[in-house]
Amino acid sequence: MSKNKTSAYSFFNCIEKNFDKATRFISSIKKGLLEQIKACNAVYRMHFPVKIGKEIKVIEAYRVQHSHHKLPCKGGIRYSMKVNQDEVMTLAALMTYKCAIVDVPFGGAKGGIKIDPQTISSENIEKITRRYTSELIKKNFIGPGIDVPAPDYGTGEREMSWIFDTFLSLRSGDVDALACVTGKPVSQGGVRGRKEATGLGVFYGIRELCHLKEDMSSVGLDVGLVGKKIIIQGLGNVGYHAATFFHKAGAIIIAVAEREGAIYNEKGLNVSKVFLHLKNTGSILNFPESKNIKNTEKALELECDILIPAALENVIHVNNANYIKAKIIGEAANGPITPEADDILEKKGVIIVPDIYLNAGGVTVSYFEWLKNLSHVRYGRMEKKFRENMNAGLLQVIETVSNKKITIEEKKSILRGPREIDLIHSGLEDTMINGFHKIRDLKKSSKIDNMRTAAFVLAINKIIDSYEKLGIFP
Repeated sequence: MSKNKTSAYSFFNCIEKNFDKATRFISSIKKGLLEQIKACNAVYRMHFPVKIGKEIKVIEAYRVQHSHHKLPCKGGIRYSMKVNQDEVMTLAALMTYKCAIVDVPFGGAKGGIKIDPQTISSENIEKITRRYTSELIKKNFIGPGIDVPAPDYGTGEREMSWIFDTFLSLRSGDVDALACVTGKPVSQGGVRGRKEATGLGVFYGIRELCHLKEDMSSVGLDVGLVGKKIIIQGLGNVGYHAATFFHKAGAIIIAVAEREGAIYNEKGLNVSKVFLHLKNTGSILNFPESKNIKNTEKALELECDILIPAALENVIHVNNANYIKAKIIGEAANGPITPEADDILEKKGVIIVPDIYLNAGGVTVSYFEWLKNLSHVRYGRMEKKFRENMNAGLLQVIETVSNKKITIEEKKSILRGPREIDLIHSGLEDTMINGFHKIRDLKKSSKIDNMRTAAFVLAINKIIDSYEKLGIFP
């Protein structure tokens, strides 16, 4: 397959191939049920006019609801000139399976607007965002119990805040309006910890794998993250936070790749300084004490222990898979490996931690935000002081019984009640650990060759169970 054909590869077909692989391990399937699970339930393609300067531009946009086995549907909105129906359908399907794996009770959805946010003013992005939201409201494609968008590539807290404000202005008096969208600023009902959630989820998933002696021995690595050499492809929100958490855990970030090229230092890069350099210069290239690599794809082929593709889809394909030297690949991005490349890497013995599990941290914390908005109370507000008082009483008893004084620093650590961010990180960590072991246990018990297929089997079984319990297929 040529590189041109790789770039034009149908992303949705990739997911269908992985889905079909998984169905071989599912028995007693009722006729038509798999077709229902695989199909996108609703595809809304729209064109609307927006006045930009003195001209009227026709904007192409999408919202896809892949599955209604659970409601609301959930999925991000991306702003990119590469947005097309195939991509949005695929990302919506991934969201369905992702939510099922981590026990988040949503159906999958995704949205996209075909614009380049880098070349459009903030004022015009706001116009487009608000008009898009009003179009979704017209067709009942948004709402706390219907479909809940979130940030994705090219969007963030700002756009989510505009969506919420537009929804509220057109649905005045809806007491649960805050829950119509997640990824909002904290001042607008957002949750602390949402920004780093996907990157932190990637860290938790890879950390759990690296704790297992059997799995590490299979690829010739020692247990733990300390000293592991890692390459990060994509220094956006996900890649940056994942790299930061890996660095804190003692791993060595030897290379960072971006669109314009890559930088490499075998002894390790300070990712915070690299990110600051990127903000100041507009590029990661020419970072002090690092070597520039002109072809960003070549950075993926460097010798390393763990490769984290955290940018866009299909970056590892049939043309470069044989040159990948990583022993573990953690899919922080959606669909970074084509099915053909997957087969090549599997034969080489590479452990691939799949996207439908590994980057589920974002939707998990979005779920926590949605629950917070529906409950109308901040996490920790009701119990924080109560727990601090309880801990103080216990400490007093311990000091009395032991006749020993606990130091002030120790008291501060023990007495502190959980803040919202503590509870969010704790919930995310528990979710990612449980999800990893469910996939791994199923892989072993069903004698499945790889984690991706096992993850799809786990997701499909959960969705089948949901449909059957609903009574749709008696």
